[in-house]
Amino acid sequence: MPRGTAAEEPDHVAIHSASPLGAMRVLVVDDNVDALESSAALLRIDGHDVQTARDGPAALLCVEQFSPEVVLLDIGLPGMDGYEVARRIRAMPDQHDTLLIAHSGYGEEEHLHRATQAGFDHHLIKPADLSQLSALVALCRERRAR
Repeated sequence: MPRGTAAEEPDHVAIHSASPLGAMRVLVVDDNVDALESSAALLRIDGHDVQTARDGPAALLCVEQFSPEVVLLDIGLPGMDGYEVARRIRAMPDQHDTLLIAHSGYGEEEHLHRATQAGFDHHLIKPADLSQLSALVALCRERRAR
């Protein structure tokens, strides 16, 4: 899957609430409870199986147990930042194809570069347009269905 920002994805990606392609396993990681809950709620409304974590170690444990297909990961986590979490996910067996989406207030060129280096596929700047998030997950689902 090509790496880049959500803005590089095609504008014609359809967003469906109950896609016949099925639900995706999605992990949402954020220490901000409001961001965590709103993102998780949107993804559940879209029909996905969603788990949440509030820090890096909990996220890594959830990846091992839940094996998500998509991870929406905050960069500014306490202790272990999202860059390190992404690197560790990418190093796990069977997680090389997991769609990693950075969800961060950091949007400078340096941060986008660091996100790419850490293994993220996309970078959404907080507050993210939730339709962009839905479109990225739908695109991942469509690609996996092929």
